Amino acid sequence: MTAPLTCAQIAIVKATAPAFKQHGETITSLFYKNLLAANPGLRNVFNEANQIGGAQPRALASAVFAYATYVDDLEKLGAAVERIAHKHASLHVQPEHYPIVGKFLLEAVATVLGDACTSEVVDAWTAAYACLADIFIGREQQIYVAFENWTGWRRFKIREKVAESTEITSFYLTPEDGVALPQYLPGQYISLQLYIPKLGLRQPRQYSLSDAPGSPHYRISVKRETGKQVGIQGLISNMLHDELNEGDVIELTHPTGEFFVRMEEETPIVLISAGVGITPMISILNSAIAAGSSRRLSFIHGAHGSEVRAFADTLKRASRNPNIQTITFLSTLKGNEIEGIDCDFEGRVNLDRVTPQRLFAEDPTTQYYVCGPTSFMTDIQQYLLSHDVSQDRIHVEVFGVGN
Repeated sequence: MTAPLTCAQIAIVKATAPAFKQHGETITSLFYKNLLAANPGLRNVFNEANQIGGAQPRALASAVFAYATYVDDLEKLGAAVERIAHKHASLHVQPEHYPIVGKFLLEAVATVLGDACTSEVVDAWTAAYACLADIFIGREQQIYVAFENWTGWRRFKIREKVAESTEITSFYLTPEDGVALPQYLPGQYISLQLYIPKLGLRQPRQYSLSDAPGSPHYRISVKRETGKQVGIQGLISNMLHDELNEGDVIELTHPTGEFFVRMEEETPIVLISAGVGITPMISILNSAIAAGSSRRLSFIHGAHGSEVRAFADTLKRASRNPNIQTITFLSTLKGNEIEGIDCDFEGRVNLDRVTPQRLFAEDPTTQYYVCGPTSFMTDIQQYLLSHDVSQDRIHVEVFGVGN
């Protein structure tokens, strides 16, 4: 066990926080460049598109700055640590990876900060990194223990492909070894790994499980990604859509994730999603129905148009349950489509158009689950906070590296 930081080391780490805010992305970009050059095998762990687009260095820079800021009050980082630990577990990160990462991160800090990186700063940050690594290693070990007999990558066959919309296709996946699948909590995800010939690498991606647990298969529902943001198309999503067929083999890790709903609870829940963010919400919805839950549930979803809206029939069937309400928004209506018939509202998701009764606003125990594009989630969070919903009742699923 690493010794706790001294008061002097904490003071130095906090004093260097502004430097990380100013130079953080330069430090982390250099870190990834040197780390992956010296350890090319780790390129199979990191998302290549996030490296090319700079999302990974930005996310790490933000995380390091947050750690430096709250190194003396780590409870404020509890949610972030939990999310990252589950992501690490989904990628099968091991304790021996941490010294490698620490070496190259601290070297990058010294290079970028130059003379400002005194021996005292190096000592403080070496100790701080060791403490943080211990936190992650300990939490990840707990997650791995919960995985029981399945750690690492496991081979699955694609049993069936089903188009849910023009953009989203569902994949029904059965384990090649025939061993029964473990249960998971509705809202959790798996990591999926494919070999990408043009990169000469294996690449992992995370996909929410999109159905209730308890089946002899897992289902994921994948959106075809154009890659407009980084100038590179969705490597994995396009392979799944275009190249992989029923009977082909992929690799998955054990379901995990900190975004979930426990079906035994009775508090009202409001699910708010946009686009492919519907996938974990469908898992939660189907689980509530399968469990015969009487808890009140509102499902609010937005899509660009009817042709890209997935699971429309699922929502229609769900709305027949007396305790479930569904509210749909379509940004654009086409042809003979009519507001109030083909969707509830035309336009983007706007909670001002949803009655307080359908948001269960009168109940201070209501839990709100949000998933979709980053800007959408930010807007929804701000709306809820401005309407007296406390942060601890707002649960957000972050696709990608987050921030």
